[in-house]
Amino acid sequence: MTRRPDTPLHPLAVAILAAGESRRMGAPKALISYRGQTFAEHLLDVARHPRVEIRRIILGAGAEEIRARLQAADAEFVLNPEWRKGQLSSIQAAIRSLPEEGTDGLLLCPVDHPLVSADLIARLIEESDASGKLVTLPTYHGRRGHPLIFRAALYAELLAASADIGARQVVWAHTAEVAEVPTEEEGVVLNLNDPDTLKRAMDSV
Repeated sequence: MTRRPDTPLHPLAVAILAAGESRRMGAPKALISYRGQTFAEHLLDVARHPRVEIRRIILGAGAEEIRARLQAADAEFVLNPEWRKGQLSSIQAAIRSLPEEGTDGLLLCPVDHPLVSADLIARLIEESDASGKLVTLPTYHGRRGHPLIFRAALYAELLAASADIGARQVVWAHTAEVAEVPTEEEGVVLNLNDPDTLKRAMDSV
C-alpha cells in the first residue's frame, strides 16, 4: 500500500483522548502539570506539524472542569457521552467528529501517555506518509506504544470494532500493514495513571 508520490494529501487530524475518570490518579490527567503546561496542552503542542490541521480533545468525565481550565484555542472539544465504555468509544467519537471532506488519518494521543516529543510525532507522520501502511506506531525496545496513526481506510473498522477488545482488534487484523518506528523515548510505553507512576516518571525526566 505504498502511496504514489503524486497522490494529493488530505490533512491529518489529532485527537487527545482525555475522557477517562482518572480514578486512580485522583485528578483529571488532562490537567496535570508537565513543564509548565498540562498534559493535554503539551500533547497539542508536540502534535503541531504541517500535516496536522484538525485538532480534537475528547472529553467525558470532568468535561466541564477540563474545558474551563485548558488553554486550547485552536482545538475543538468533543464530548463522548459513552466514555464509561472505554477508550475505543473516544476513538469513535473522534472519528465521527471529523469533517466530511476527508482526512488522511488520525493521530491518537492518549492523555496518560504525555511524555513524547514533537520529533517523535514528526517521525511517525513521515513514516506513515512514506510507507502508506494502515497503522503507524512507535516501539521502545521492542514494545509497542503510543501515540499511533490510523489511516482513514480503517475508520469504518474502528467504528465497528468490539468494545471488549478495542482498537487492538483492528491492529491485529492488519499485522502486515503496521509500520513500526523505533525510539529511545520511554514515554511511548509509560502509562501515567496513578500518583506513584507519575512521580517516578517525572523524577526521571
